[in-house]
Amino acid sequence: MKSNMMTAIPATINTTTSAMINKHTLMLVAALSATVLLGACKNVPAVTSGIGSDQIAPGQKFSKHLQVDNPKLGKKLHISDIRSRSNNDLLEINLSLTSTYKKSLQLQYQFQWFDNDGFVIEAGKSPWQPLNLHGMQTATVPGLAPTTKVASFSLYVRAVPEKFFKF
Repeated sequence: MKSNMMTAIPATINTTTSAMINKHTLMLVAALSATVLLGACKNVPAVTSGIGSDQIAPGQKFSKHLQVDNPKLGKKLHISDIRSRSNNDLLEINLSLTSTYKKSLQLQYQFQWFDNDGFVIEAGKSPWQPLNLHGMQTATVPGLAPTTKVASFSLYVRAVPEKFFKF
C-alpha cells in the first residue's frame, strides 16, 4: 500500500507543476500578444524612400505624392494634407508637409509634374527650394504646374548636407 501512495504523490505533483507551467505560459503568451497588438496600432508616417513604394504606411492617402532621397529622412516626414485648385487652367497645389522628428530639419523640395500618361513634364526645370522644418512642425508647401497638361505630381524632398549650413 505504501508503494501505491508513493507513486500517487509524484503523479499529483507532476500534474500540479504542469498546470502551473501551462498557466504561466498562457499568461506570457497573452502579454506578448497584447504588446504586439498595441505596437501595431501606432501611427506610422507615410513616406516612400526614393522611387520604391515598399515603405509606404498602409492607409495613408497622400503617401504616393512624397518621394524622399533616403529612408532615414523618409521616416521623419509625411504629407498630412493636400489642397488643389485651378488657377488660369494651371494646377495649383498647397500641401502640408509634417515632420515627426523632434529636431529641426534643413531640407530642399522640388515638384515633379506628370501628364495623364504618367510622363514627366518639363523634367529638371523646377528648381530646388529651401525648407526649414522645426521639430514636429507642419509647413505649407506651394506648387504651380508649368502647363495645363499636368494631371498629377510628386514632391521630392532631400536633406541639405550639414556642411552647407554650418557657419
